[in-house]
Amino acid sequence: MFQNNKILILGMARSGYGAAKLLAERGNIVYLNEAKTEDKMDPVQVKELRDLGVNLVFGSHPDDLLDSSFDYLIKNPGVPIDHKYVLKARSLGIEVINEVEMAYRLLPEDVSIIGITGTNGKTTTTTLTYEIMHRAFGEKVHLAGNIGYPLSGILDEVKSGDIIVMECSCQQGENFIHFHPHVGVVTNFSPAHIDFMKTYDYYKEVKSRMFYNQSSDDIAIMNYDNNDVMEKLEDVISIKKYFSSKENIDGCHLRGDYIYYYNEEVMNINDIKIKGMHNVENVMAATMACKEYGVSSEIIKEVVSSFKGVEHRLEYVDTVNGVEYYNDTEATNIKCAQIALSSFNKPTIIFLGGLERGQDFNELTPYMNNVKAIIAIGTCRERVAEYARSINKDVYVYEHLVDGFDKLKDIVTSGDVVLLSPASASWDQYKECEVRGAEFKEKVKELKGEVNE
Repeated sequence: MFQNNKILILGMARSGYGAAKLLAERGNIVYLNEAKTEDKMDPVQVKELRDLGVNLVFGSHPDDLLDSSFDYLIKNPGVPIDHKYVLKARSLGIEVINEVEMAYRLLPEDVSIIGITGTNGKTTTTTLTYEIMHRAFGEKVHLAGNIGYPLSGILDEVKSGDIIVMECSCQQGENFIHFHPHVGVVTNFSPAHIDFMKTYDYYKEVKSRMFYNQSSDDIAIMNYDNNDVMEKLEDVISIKKYFSSKENIDGCHLRGDYIYYYNEEVMNINDIKIKGMHNVENVMAATMACKEYGVSSEIIKEVVSSFKGVEHRLEYVDTVNGVEYYNDTEATNIKCAQIALSSFNKPTIIFLGGLERGQDFNELTPYMNNVKAIIAIGTCRERVAEYARSINKDVYVYEHLVDGFDKLKDIVTSGDVVLLSPASASWDQYKECEVRGAEFKEKVKELKGEVNE
C-alpha cells in the first residue's frame, strides 16, 4: 500500500513533512503544496524533501496542479475542509485522507491504539495515559498524533504487539476513513472550532468518527456527565464504558475524595497535583484506558501523584511576591477559560482576548466571581473591554500581552492569581498559541528577576 502512487500533499507543517518523507521513501511520486513561501519554511526540511525527490510547490495553490492523474490527496489537518483542492479531488474521485489515516494503514495489524479525543482535556489525558502506560510497559508504548508527534514519524519504531497512545483532533477526524482505536476515549464535547467545521453538529460528527469505525470488540470510554457525548455515541457498536465526577456509576467514579474503578479504590484526589475537577476527570479517563491493559492502581497512583501537567495548559509558572502566575494559553475557546476560572478561589486577574472569532464572552459571567480585573488583549480587545464593563469589572486594554504586563505591577497584591486564559486563538499576533504562552512565561521570569535584584 502507498507504493508507486502519485500523491499530492496539501500543507506542510509537521504532518505534511512527515507524510512527504515517508511516501517518497516508499517510491511514490510526491507533490507537496504549501501556501507559505519557501523562505518561511525550515530550510533543512526543504532540502531533505528535495533530496528525496519530492516536488515542492510553495507560495500559492495553482489551479492546474491537481488533476485526475493523482491517486491520493493527503490534507494537512489545518487546511480548510472546503479548500478548492479538496473539493476538486472529490469531484475527480480522488480519495482525500490525512497523514494519520495514511500511516494507520501501514501499521502492523496487531498494534493496539489508544485514541483520545474531546474538546477539552485531551492533551492532558493523552500525556497522562502515555506516562502511565510507559511506566507499566516501557518502550513498547509510543506517543503520537495531535500532541505533536505525527504517526508517520514513528512507523519505523513501532513493532508487532506495541501500543500507541494518540491524541486525535477534530481536524484529523474529518478525514478518518478506516482509522479507529482499539480503546477510544472522549473527554467531553462543547462548541469549538466552529469557524473551521462550520457547525457544532458537524464538529461532533467528526469527533465521533473514530468511534463509528470501531468493531464490537473495541472499547469506547465516555464522559457520563457530558450530555452531548452520551447522545452522540449512544449507538456505537463498541463496548461502552463510563467515567463520572458527579454520579456513583458502574465505572470510574468518585466516592468522597477517592477515585474508584468500579469497586477498586485507585487514589485520593488530593494526591493529584494538577488543579481543578476537570483534571480529576482527565485522571479518571486515563485510568479507564490504562485499566483495559491491566495496569495496576499502584502504578496509576504513582504516576498521577507526580504528574505536574502539560505545558501551556493551566501550567503553574511561578510565584512572585506572593502572586501566582498560570499559563493557560491553550485555552483558545470559552469552555477552556471557564474551566480555568473555576479552578481558583483567589482574587484573579485574567488576560482575555486574541483573534476575533465572534466568541461570546458573556458565557464566562458565571465564572467571574473571583476576577478582580481583566486585561483585554488582541484583535477582539475592545469587545472584551465592553464585556468587562457590562459586568462591572475593572478592565485595561492593550493590543499586546507584554504591554498588559506593565500594568500588572500597579494592580496585583500578594495572594492574587494572574491567569493567561484568553478564550481566543492566537493567530492574530502569533504563529501558534505556544508562542503566546512562552512570552507570558518570559515576562514572569523577568518579574522574578526584578524582584531578586
